[in-house]
Amino acid sequence: MHVEETLLFVLAAVALIVAMRWIAEKTGLPAAALLTIAGITYALLPGPNLELEPELILTYVIPPLLYSAALDSSLLDIRRHARTVISLSVLLVLATALLIGYGIDLWVGGATLAAGVALGAAVAPPDPVAALAVGRRAGLPGKLITLIQGEGLLNDATALTILTVAIAAAEGGGFSVPSATAQFFIAAIGGVIAGVVVAYVVRYLRPLRKDPLTANAISLATPLAAYVFAESVHVSGVLAVVVAGLIIGHDSSRHSVAASRLQTGAVWRLVDFLLEGFVFLLIGQQLPTVVDELSNYSMSTILTAVGVTVGVTLVLRPVWLILTQLLPRSLHLRLGGEVEADASSGPRRDPEKALTGREVTALSWAGTRGVISLAAIFTLPASVPHRDLLHFCAFVVVLVTLLGQGLTFAPLVRWLGLRANKTDEARERNEARSASVQAAIDRLDDIRDEKHDNVEDQAIESMRRQLEVRLERYRRRLDLLEKADSDEIPTSPQYEAALMVRRMVIEAQREELLRWRDAGNLNDEGLRTLERELDHEERLLPDRS
Repeated sequence: MHVEETLLFVLAAVALIVAMRWIAEKTGLPAAALLTIAGITYALLPGPNLELEPELILTYVIPPLLYSAALDSSLLDIRRHARTVISLSVLLVLATALLIGYGIDLWVGGATLAAGVALGAAVAPPDPVAALAVGRRAGLPGKLITLIQGEGLLNDATALTILTVAIAAAEGGGFSVPSATAQFFIAAIGGVIAGVVVAYVVRYLRPLRKDPLTANAISLATPLAAYVFAESVHVSGVLAVVVAGLIIGHDSSRHSVAASRLQTGAVWRLVDFLLEGFVFLLIGQQLPTVVDELSNYSMSTILTAVGVTVGVTLVLRPVWLILTQLLPRSLHLRLGGEVEADASSGPRRDPEKALTGREVTALSWAGTRGVISLAAIFTLPASVPHRDLLHFCAFVVVLVTLLGQGLTFAPLVRWLGLRANKTDEARERNEARSASVQAAIDRLDDIRDEKHDNVEDQAIESMRRQLEVRLERYRRRLDLLEKADSDEIPTSPQYEAALMVRRMVIEAQREELLRWRDAGNLNDEGLRTLERELDHEERLLPDRS
């Protein structure tokens, strides 16, 4: 493409991403599926098309997306459900790769076990973006959100490590399960160590992160640095990115300032929006490429290969979930569990609770595949037998799961009646708010007793009155939530009216500032400063919870 064509292509892609996002908001359909359909439609039209460059995707697109997801995830929640997360993100991925590998080796003539395992590794990891977007909108319970997030963060590392081993075996002439397992654990352990190292290096950069712009630059560079560092020492770069993101996200409140967190969060939301939109458009545009590669294969060979790949991908996940939940609880790994308070011995963790039948059903259907499956399979060297056929099989799996499961996931969640208890969530937040305000009031007492020379009693009492008003509001809200007899947040006319008044007052202030600017009594720099103060005040207004 020429520069002008590239620019037009990028502008058209951004326009499509915005349009599909708007349609998704209006219709409730997943934006990922809509963007994929738009990409397929564009690919079938005459004109320039964009081909997937696997190294570019795996190096510059996947690490930022995984890092951003890790920053927004809960290290404590993932640890609490570690047994299920590890089962899905490591063991299920291994089982999927091996089962597809043996199936391709057995039923597709001329294929090798290593080539089949490479295909299995590529299609094994679900991409949680579509499922999470739909699940959050449908009100999926927090436990399932955590499991989907945790699986999506760790399964890519497992799959790419297996893929690397399988490619080496395909070029070397043989695939050994014990050897592959050993290489996998070396890469995984090394990736964890690399991620921890990067996270602690970033922690020591705390003085630089006080400036929001510097903090943004460091944050955007961190996933790329973690990936490059890990890959340079031949361990899992993807796992290094995830581990670094989980640790940095967990420590963000202690090791960064408020202004940096606000701005960095906004920057990552924009990065996610554009990169996710781009990759789903890119998936659809690969249709002509993968179809053109099939001319040398018979229809029976194509159907057999696709049937094995899609069949194992769709069937193994629910079977795996059912079997692992049927195991006696005494056999489950005690890696996580619910936290219970114990006055004598402190907090302790009980074994993780088993999933219900409805949760297993929803989790089984949350297996949409994405761009990492295509990027992974496109890294196969030309010497791998049936490489073109493997490309097509991976593409079909992505389309079947992304469109089939993606479009039906929300109706399934609603039919199952799986909804988060919003009252409990709101109660938890308001209890935390009350506790934090009470801590602030207690701190005022300490400040008064310490008799700071530069702190007047009037300032302390003024702050105390403000905090006590806020505490009383939270307690009234808690009383209302305690009396609620449903899982929906109860409405309070007084609460809603107070929020409306505060928003109207802020809007009046903003309009007056604009009149001052238009009349020449306030310059634009001053307007932006004062408007930013009002924007932060409005942003901090609580919602109904």
